[in-house]
Amino acid sequence: MSLADDLENFSRIPLFAVFDPRAMNALAFRSETRVLRAGDVLFRRDEVSDGGFILTAGRIEFFSQDDSAPAYVAEPWTLIGETALVIETTRPVTAIAAEPSTVLKIARAQFVELLERHPVTAARLQAVFCDRLLDTARAMTAFGASA
Repeated sequence: MSLADDLENFSRIPLFAVFDPRAMNALAFRSETRVLRAGDVLFRRDEVSDGGFILTAGRIEFFSQDDSAPAYVAEPWTLIGETALVIETTRPVTAIAAEPSTVLKIARAQFVELLERHPVTAARLQAVFCDRLLDTARAMTAFGASA
């Protein structure tokens, strides 16, 4: 797959759709590729996060407890750990490769540095997060009114 293909796939991920082309290039070049075998653990529930991942090939299953069935299955070009890109948090689930898989790791420190170097992208990303917060507040208000 070419860099142009990767960049097109990155832009399909809602969070990255607002990135300017230079910031998208920087993101692609600064990401660390990790290859997982079926059954490899990407991360465990309650681990401290240090960034996010983009699944580029394979499938990752997410388990909320010691469930036998996954709570969610991610397919290629899914962003995993979006919140961990901007703040330290703990992983809410365990993520395990269901088949041979490839992820791109985006370290939080690199992501923050990228936003500092690309202020237009940072402003766009801030607007995305603000819109999400407003949508959540509206939904909670509507939920409270119907209760």
